[in-house]
Amino acid sequence: MKKNELNDMTFSELEVKLKDNLDSLQNFRFQKALQQLEDPSQLRNVKKEIAQLKTVLREYDLGIRNDKETKE
Repeated sequence: MKKNELNDMTFSELEVKLKDNLDSLQNFRFQKALQQLEDPSQLRNVKKEIAQLKTVLREYDLGIRNDKETKE
């Protein structure tokens, strides 16, 4: 996910995306344990995206970013 995509998303959209990524990470881990994971780089990519989402959400909590829903 690119930074400008993260900037365009609202707080609620970020939370939904984070939940989806956490679910997919769990599924990838199960597939890896069962040796059914086709592309191991998917794990790394999902972990990286989760970290980016958590960083942006934390910026909202600290007041560094303002929610776009309140501006409109």
